[in-house]
Parts: sequence; C-alpha cells; structure tokens
Amino acid sequence: MERRTIGATPLEVGAIGLGCMPMHWAYTASEQHGDRSLRTVHAALDAGSTLLDTADMYGPFTNELLLGRVLGRRRADAFISTKCGLLVGDQHVVANGRPGYVRRACNASLRRLRTDVIDLYQLHRPDPEVPIEETWGAMAELVRAGKVRALGLCAVGARVSRRRSGAHLHEETIRQLERMQQIFPVSTVEAELSLWSQEALEWLLPWCAARGIGFLAAMPLGNGYLTGTLTPGQGFEPGDVRARHPRFTAEMMAANQPLLAGVRRVAERHGATPAQVALAWVLSRGSQVVPIPGTKRERWAVENARAAELRLTARDLAEMAVLPPVRGPWN
Repeated sequence: MERRTIGATPLEVGAIGLGCMPMHWAYTASEQHGDRSLRTVHAALDAGSTLLDTADMYGPFTNELLLGRVLGRRRADAFISTKCGLLVGDQHVVANGRPGYVRRACNASLRRLRTDVIDLYQLHRPDPEVPIEETWGAMAELVRAGKVRALGLCAVGARVSRRRSGAHLHEETIRQLERMQQIFPVSTVEAELSLWSQEALEWLLPWCAARGIGFLAAMPLGNGYLTGTLTPGQGFEPGDVRARHPRFTAEMMAANQPLLAGVRRVAERHGATPAQVALAWVLSRGSQVVPIPGTKRERWAVENARAAELRLTARDLAEMAVLPPVRGPWN
C-alpha cells in the first residue's frame, strides 16, 4: 500500500488506516471475546492498513486490550494511535485534561496495549476547565520521556451546529491549535471528512496543509451510508448512534439517494464498490490526508484497504464535485 507521512514527522503509515471504534463503542454492544475483531485487525495489517486508531474510552478500555493482544505479536507491523481526555460515566462522558490524569492515562494505555511507546497520542477533547497549555504541556512531557512519539488533536466535534455559530466553532478550534503549537508541535488533527461531511475542506484541512500537519479523516464513509449497504427505513439497534442521528431517518436516507447514485456510477466505471470510491475521494484531498474507516468485519477492512489502489480520473472528480449536497442536519 502507498505510504503517507504523519505530519512533519518521519513516521509513515499505510494510506488508509483502520478505525477501531465500532468494535467496542457507538454502534453495538462490546463483544465478549472479540475473536471477530481480532481477525479484522490482523486482516487490516496484512492489507497494509498499519494505522490502528483507538481510544481508552472505547469500551471503555476493552478496545485497547484487544489491540494489545495483536500488538503482542505484531508490534513492528502497526502504528498505534490512541487518545486520552474523555472519561465515561454511567450516563455521560466528561472531559478531563488535568496533567496528572494525562500521565496516568498514558501509562494505563501502554499497559493495555502491551507496548513501550505509543506512536501517536491524541487529545480526545480539550477540557474547558483546564487551560490547554497545561494539558498539552503534560502530553509533551510524555514525548520527552520516550512514552509517545507524536501528538495530535481529535477535533471530530468541531463541526457546524445549527444551535451555534459555525464560524465561532472554527475560530475556537484554530485558536486552541495555535496555542498548542506554541508549546509542542501538533503532528495530526483528526476530524470528519467525507462526501457526506465536507466542511473541513473549507477551513481545517487548508490550515493543516499550510503548516505541514497531518489530517486523519474520521468517518470517511459517512457512518456507513456511503458504502451503499444501508436501506432507508431499515432501523438500527438501540445502542447504535445512527438510531438517533437525524441523517439516518428513513426520510433523510431516501432523500440522499441521489448522492449515493452518483458514487455508484463512478464505482461501476472502475469495477469498484461505492465505499472504495468514497475513500479514494478522501485520499485525493491531499497527500497529508489518511482516512481511517471504522469496521469490525474482516471483509470490509480488506475492501477498504484496496481503495488505496483506486485512482480517480479528472472526469470522476468533476462528476463528484457536482453531486447533490447532503440533506439533513448533523445535530
């Protein structure tokens, strides 16, 4: 698989990574044994998807433990990205950016992952009660101590909300990033980017590109919609976030079929799947972009990895540039 660098670091990963969140968070209940997910991780590594994206809160903790079972034998094959900064309670998730917590969280992740060093350590969310300088400074100490190789920010939540000013959210995120850069280099920013969610193209991706910062494209398949395998009105399990997502109502899924039809047309010309075309489009947004599609199934992990071989033509990109806009709010 094509290799891409992580920001301005010498670290390289396969052009398409593996998002491990669906194995233990947000979509279905955690697997008790995780044998299927283990096979999926091994298949992804075999296909060249070296970047494994996880977080301590997935489970919580169970996803890191599962990856630790893989890394115990295949550490040299993997680039591990995990996150700190969110604590899971009985009914809610809260941010914690206190330096002492950051240090403890890193040590706990190292134990669960069965490794001596984390390749990329991301702040899952800034803590509004703790100055970002304190949190980021503690994370920088982990790099100097040899426990972490590079640092990043997960900015998945920095999208336009109909209840808040999009410009305000953008400015707030950029200000935080600039303050962080003054303390220690930001190697990556993780945020949503797909044909389903293109907002980052307007502000965050250009900001990263101008500074040599890598961009991890989260949810590049639009929470599964761009795979073409979901049917309007099919329903989702109660634990699946899409059951409450306004774009996944039967009405909105049906309304967005013209977008999916355009992706299918391009896929048919290449003998590819809609998911592969959607991932190839994300890859075409810049050499510093690494999509991290999430899955817990071996079949989809291999299919996603093969999207790195797909080269979209100028005609393909022109057609996709004028596809109908996505309908339905995020919030």
